[in-house]
Amino acid sequence: MTEEKKVVGLLTEIKTLLSQNKRVMNVDDLVAYTGLSKSKIYKLTSLRLIPMGENAHVRQKFFDKEAIDAWLLGKPDLSDEFLEQKFNEQLLKRKRI
Repeated sequence: MTEEKKVVGLLTEIKTLLSQNKRVMNVDDLVAYTGLSKSKIYKLTSLRLIPMGENAHVRQKFFDKEAIDAWLLGKPDLSDEFLEQKFNEQLLKRKRI
């Protein structure tokens, strides 16, 4: 590995660590912070199973780091089976209305 590649690798690592110190995170920050896929995060947001900002005037999703930490420490069920079940429950509720 060349010296240049080592420096670029270290800078990338530093950038990742610095982004994890932000109090308010977007989806990309949350992917890096939690290791969850973007797809799973979008499923969780659509089902409202993850704590997120509630500003109706902002289309992009934002997440408070402290709320995410508390949520993660609560050991949420992130299995695909659980998310599929919740999604189906929402569909049934919408059909009844």
